Amino acid sequence: MAALKYWVWLASLPGVGSRAKLQLLEHFSSPEEIYYAQPEELLLTGAVNKAQTQLLADKSLARAEDVLSACAKTGQFIVTMDDTTYPSRLRDIFDPPLLLYGKGSMPLFDDEAAIAVVGTRSCTAYGLDVASQLGYELAKQGALVLSGMAKGIDGAAMKGALRAGGFTAAVLGGGVDVVYPAENRRIYEDVAATGVVLSEYPPGTEPMASHFPVRNRILSGLSLAAVVVEAPERSGALITASTALEQGREVFAVPGPINAPNSKGCNALIRDGAGLVSEAWDILGFYEGRFPHKLRRLRAALPDLPKGTDAPETKPVPIPEKQETPRLPVLDVSHGPDGLTDDQLALLRVLPTDQALLADDAALQTDIPIRRVLSALTMLEIDGYVRRQGAGSFLRTVELKEE
Repeated sequence: MAALKYWVWLASLPGVGSRAKLQLLEHFSSPEEIYYAQPEELLLTGAVNKAQTQLLADKSLARAEDVLSACAKTGQFIVTMDDTTYPSRLRDIFDPPLLLYGKGSMPLFDDEAAIAVVGTRSCTAYGLDVASQLGYELAKQGALVLSGMAKGIDGAAMKGALRAGGFTAAVLGGGVDVVYPAENRRIYEDVAATGVVLSEYPPGTEPMASHFPVRNRILSGLSLAAVVVEAPERSGALITASTALEQGREVFAVPGPINAPNSKGCNALIRDGAGLVSEAWDILGFYEGRFPHKLRRLRAALPDLPKGTDAPETKPVPIPEKQETPRLPVLDVSHGPDGLTDDQLALLRVLPTDQALLADDAALQTDIPIRRVLSALTMLEIDGYVRRQGAGSFLRTVELKEE
């Protein structure tokens, strides 16, 4: 507890940016050492300027002690970057939070197939149905479902995951003890009881508009992938998708009518390379090999709500019956490359037809520089010989005949 107050002191110190705090931690072994460091020592790190060293000269621990007291009263825990339960996948992003406040049970995120489900607050009935069904399928098939717990798509996805009995996690734009929006209190209580509610903001912090874009980096940072269910052209969900791409995460989107305003953002993501989602396994299929003991493909139609419930009725999105895989067209190169370059042929030989391969992995297997791999894959995609499946992953769509 003695060391924890220095983490809270540093994290809540105003006027010093998160990057500067992280750079200070690279030079000093702990917040306690930063606390006791002399101004000239702080300046020598190059992480802060003279004005910021004056802010760091504020040695009052009263604010930190108040935060710790509030955590104790409201049943919140704190996870710092030094703790073993702090997720490595979050620590590795450009600007991870120094600490997280939480309520519930902190999972080992690095061992979970965590998927963030996001979308617009002003969603349609179609968006609500799909988000609820998708949340249910993801949880039923073994994923950990994350969201910002906003009204609309976020809340619907969480409801679906909770109905499946899955572990859920919410990342808030205010204090963990501040329920926002108020209409989601029941979801909040269920997530806190069976999953975890997280925030980088101390107890009592009211949610502000500026908090949500900052919060999104944590939401995507904890996840393997982000899926956007419904989003107009200007949407906070698209900020999450952009942040996820910057962090090297996969991005998926649910398609919608081309003339529907709330689907314009999703359709644009798909056009630009995001994976198209019609069911949860379109996402989880990418990670089955990494989490063979957690993920399982099964039919997971959302059951009807019990009579008398106060939750809105939603119609499950039907899952089509599994059909026999059609035979692929044959590309005959036995008498010559048929206009293909050596790079394209090499890539066709290593790309599977049943499971997408990352472009980086294809580069390793063929020993071709990634720049040439991406160029060759683009031409193969134009010719219809490969198909993009998710950001940076490809499937071969033809049988290769070489003899």
